[in-house]
Amino acid sequence: MRTMTWLGAVACAASLLAPDAQAQTKRFDGRWSVEVVTEQGACDRAYRYSVIVENGRARYGGPEQFNVNGQVRPNGSVTASISRGQDRANVTGRLEGNWGRGTWNTSGGRACSGSWNAEKRG
Repeated sequence: MRTMTWLGAVACAASLLAPDAQAQTKRFDGRWSVEVVTEQGACDRAYRYSVIVENGRARYGGPEQFNVNGQVRPNGSVTASISRGQDRANVTGRLEGNWGRGTWNTSGGRACSGSWNAEKRG
């Protein structure tokens, strides 16, 4: 009987916390404009991407053939990759409110690295 009571209490607590955790993840949902700046290497000087975040998952929001695959955790921590063909950039950083920033580096083809900043557009 004690086990059932304890499990019931845990289930009740989890149900109360779940909406808050979902709300924290969704606060970063929307369309973001992301500027990527090369600081080292022979990559193009700057790029601008449209990124859509839905339920903490990031994807590319533009018409070109880029792949954006990433995650935004409830605390705003960002991990992602941007790829096109064999070129790939690994991205880390943080979103806070309606802005964000971080760093990136390439793997595969050209060796480049730099920074990025983002602004929420909707």
